[in-house]
Amino acid sequence: MEENLDKNNGVNEKISDNTTNSNSEEVKEPKSEKVINMDINNGESESNSTSKVGIKNEIDTSVKPITKPKKELPVEKKPFQEFINIHLIPALIDEINQRGLEVNNINLANTNRPIAGDKCWVINCEIKDRCNFWLSFEKDDISSLKSISLSKPNQKPSIIESFLIDEKRITLKLIISRVIQRLNGQKLIGVN
Repeated sequence: MEENLDKNNGVNEKISDNTTNSNSEEVKEPKSEKVINMDINNGESESNSTSKVGIKNEIDTSVKPITKPKKELPVEKKPFQEFINIHLIPALIDEINQRGLEVNNINLANTNRPIAGDKCWVINCEIKDRCNFWLSFEKDDISSLKSISLSKPNQKPSIIESFLIDEKRITLKLIISRVIQRLNGQKLIGVN
């Protein structure tokens, strides 16, 4: 009988060990689940605050600020010499060439204005066998006061006229069209 008790004790010990082990595992799992649940629900533990920070960081990095594409400045807003040399002079040459005429010489210089003699920025243009014109800007700004002088080849200009004085907004196309209009008005590049 004692042998049976000893066998039973051995079996009981194994059963109690298994029960204890399984109970401890069962207890461990729910505890860790409870801790996680408490962390998420109560927000009291450190691991939760770090997980929230981690979540915020993930959100912050995934949301990128929307950058607006840079709009290129209108040509009229570019620096004066860039506007004149890169945009106005080539456009004037194209417009004159489209009318079947040839530009011998065209340049921008900070020199004396024809007739008046004051120093300003002057575009001097010589159209082959037709005429010369001087478009003057009082300052290095396309919105500054402007004047134009015209002459036949090998002659000096005798008149200085104001140019685009009533216009609020000066554009490349406006300058070109008014230069051509003045040249046409004097019948220097064609018939009206």
